[in-house]
Amino acid sequence: MQREENSLKGIEALQKNFRFAPFATSDRRRWKGLRAARYRKSLANGEFSVSVATHMLVLTIRPAEKMDLRYEGVKRDIPLPPGSIAMVPAGSTVLWHRQGSIDTLFISLEPSQVARIATESFEFDPTRTVVPPVVGLNVPELRSAMLAVDAELRAGGGDGEQLLVESLATILAVHLIRHTTGAHRLPVSADGVLPRRKLRTVMEYIMENLEGSPTLEQMAAVAHLSPYHFARQFKASTGLAPHQYLISCRIERAQHLLRKNDELQLAEVALRAGFSDQSKFSFHFKRIVGVTPRQFLLSARIP
Repeated sequence: MQREENSLKGIEALQKNFRFAPFATSDRRRWKGLRAARYRKSLANGEFSVSVATHMLVLTIRPAEKMDLRYEGVKRDIPLPPGSIAMVPAGSTVLWHRQGSIDTLFISLEPSQVARIATESFEFDPTRTVVPPVVGLNVPELRSAMLAVDAELRAGGGDGEQLLVESLATILAVHLIRHTTGAHRLPVSADGVLPRRKLRTVMEYIMENLEGSPTLEQMAAVAHLSPYHFARQFKASTGLAPHQYLISCRIERAQHLLRKNDELQLAEVALRAGFSDQSKFSFHFKRIVGVTPRQFLLSARIP
C-alpha cells in the first residue's frame, strides 16, 4: 500500500500547484506502476515550487512562449522543443515559471520499481543512483512509450488496461535507465522465447484466472522472470503481448459459452469470460472474431 501512496504523491503534488484541472488524469483509474496527467490549456501563465516524491517524466507536446525551469542542478531558461523529455528524480524540488499556453504530459514512476528493474535487468548496485536529472532528452523509444500512456489515459479505460499500464511502466523504466545512464540490458536466452514448460504453466495460470485480473507481475512470477523479460519472451513465444493474449483467451471462452448454452444472456457471457462490462466484451469480440456476439449466437443456432 505504501508503494501506491508514493506513486500518487508525484502527480498529486503537481495537481495541487496548477490552478486548473488536468485535461486527462489517471486519478481513480487504479493504475499500478505509474500515474499520469495531461495538462492542455491556452493562456496558462503560472509558476510554482514543488517537491516530488517519485521519478517524474515530463513530455513537452507544445511548448510555452517563455519558460524558466530549475531542479537538481538543471537550469533551463528557454522553452523546451516539442517532443523533448525532462527527467525529474524523486526527491527533487522543481521551480517552474512559464508564460503562454501549456500542453504537457506528466508521468510518475515509483522509485522502488525503477530500482528493481535496474538491478534485475542491468545489474546495477542497489545503492547506486539509478536515474540522473536530465532535460531536453530526444529519445524516440521513450517518447513513443509516453505517448502510449497518453493514449491510454485519454481512452477512458477498458479490458486489459491494468496489464497494459504495467507493461508500459516497465518499458518506460527500461528506456529511462538505458538512455540516461548508458547502461546495457543483460542478454536473455539465445532464442528470446519462453521454454515450453514455462509457457504452458503461464497459459494454464491465465486460463485459471480469466474471471479475475491477473497482473503482469503475477504472470512473470509464475515464469520466475522479471516482468520486463517475461513480457518480451512471452510475446516472442506467442506473437501477442500478455494483455493481448489475455483478451484473446477471454474471447475464446466467450465463444465456447455461446456455443454451449445459447440461452445465456450476453451480459452473463461477458461476466463469465472475465470482461468488466458488456460493451467492452462486444467491442473486443467483433474486433477479434469479425462479428458481434449476437450475430455469432444467431449463426451458432443455425442447424
